[in-house]
Amino acid sequence: MEEAFRGLIDFVREHQAWAAPVVLALAFGESLAFISLLIPAWGALVAIGALVGASGISFWPVWIAGAVGAALGDWLSYWFGYRYKNNVAQIWPLSKFPGLLTRGEDFVQKWGVPSIFIGRFFGPLRASVPLAAGIFEMPYWSFQIANVLSAFVWSAVLLLFGDALSVGATWLVRSI
Repeated sequence: MEEAFRGLIDFVREHQAWAAPVVLALAFGESLAFISLLIPAWGALVAIGALVGASGISFWPVWIAGAVGAALGDWLSYWFGYRYKNNVAQIWPLSKFPGLLTRGEDFVQKWGVPSIFIGRFFGPLRASVPLAAGIFEMPYWSFQIANVLSAFVWSAVLLLFGDALSVGATWLVRSI
């Protein structure tokens, strides 16, 4: 997996025009209930954030692409939970990790709408909270507002963290 992401980072470095579409796809996969369990892409997003700072790729389109991808992934997960309710637990890979959906359900029950915002920043919860919100029929617009706002914050945090790492590494190299 690491090798595949390294190849993707190299691709973005060489073909900067593809940075936003690649980030959109990675953020979508990272936020989609089933895919994010199998392919954690946050590290690649941080690495692309480092490229943004180091190579002159424009931050704004990449940031917006990341937010749109993340919001679409959570929206689709919400829809899937809303549509298939309790049958979701029997679908692989969630059937292999029964506690994951239960944790997401407990989290949504306890925190309500803020769980969408909070859950986006915590690995396994990122995959299960939107699904649980759909299963429990969280009001659609309440979900979407939290979903979109958190997607913009999450995308900025990952990309800017990568940029900060890039700046820090450059400073360290220059001072040695």
